[in-house]
Amino acid sequence: MRISQNYFLQKNTRRSLDNISKIFSKILPIYWAFLTYMLLKPGEENYEYWFMFSGIDKILHLSIFAALGFCFIAAFPKIRFLYFFQIILIYAFLTEILQEEMGLGRSMETLDLVADAVGCLVGYYTYRFFIKRFF
Repeated sequence: MRISQNYFLQKNTRRSLDNISKIFSKILPIYWAFLTYMLLKPGEENYEYWFMFSGIDKILHLSIFAALGFCFIAAFPKIRFLYFFQIILIYAFLTEILQEEMGLGRSMETLDLVADAVGCLVGYYTYRFFIKRFF
C-alpha cells in the first residue's frame, strides 16, 4: 500500500514538473527576445526619478538575469549546471560586447557581467529552492 502511494506521488510530481517545463519553454523565448531588445536598444538620457540611485543599473541587470536564469532552468530542468551557467554567461558577454560595438550610447561594463552572473545564480537557486520546497 505504501509503495503504491509513493509511486503515484512521484508520478504526479513528475507530471507537474513536466507541465511547468512546458509552460516555461513557451515563456523563455519571448522573455529572451524582449531582454535582447532591451539590452541592445539605443541608450537614452536618464531622467532623475525619486527611486533612482547610483547602482540601479546593476540591480536591474541582476534582476533581469535572475528572471532569465529562473525561466531557463524551469524550461530545461535536466540541463547540467555547468552548461546552464556557460550559456547564460556567453549571452551576457555577447550582449555587453554588442553594446560596445554598436555605438548606440551603450557601453560594456565589467560590473554588468558580474551582476549578470550573480543574477543567473540567484535565478537558478531560486528555482531549486521552490522545487525542493513545493515538490
